[in-house]
Amino acid sequence: TQSTWGQHINNTKMSMLDSMAPNRLKRTLYVGGLEESVTREILYAVFLPFGEVRTVEIPIDPKTGKHRGFGFVEMGDEDDAQDAIDNMHSSELYGRTVTVNLARAPRVKANESTRPVWADDFFYRKRLADEGMAVDEAGLAEPVQH
Repeated sequence: TQSTWGQHINNTKMSMLDSMAPNRLKRTLYVGGLEESVTREILYAVFLPFGEVRTVEIPIDPKTGKHRGFGFVEMGDEDDAQDAIDNMHSSELYGRTVTVNLARAPRVKANESTRPVWADDFFYRKRLADEGMAVDEAGLAEPVQH
């Protein structure tokens, strides 16, 4: 099973990357090796000299409340993103060497569903029906396997 943190990271990646149009991926940067005190505001300021910064995300570990040392910066266009990579990759930020490259869409494992748990409520409806509660009969049809 996947940890809560892993689910949080995947959800964050999915929301930011999976729904991206291909050209959005070409202007979204992965920034790794961040020192603990680096914030979204700091990343914004660091990347602003290379062009318009549309969004900055630093996933937070829900257990510790701290980030895990990486973030994503979406630049205004592909040329700005490439300029940022050329200038920031392997540079030092707050005493750490950072990795800056184009973000990739998250990989989905072959046996891992991308559907949310609540997408199929067959078992919940069946339990309610077994307990004598009224449920929508269409919801009791066998779930479709993906």
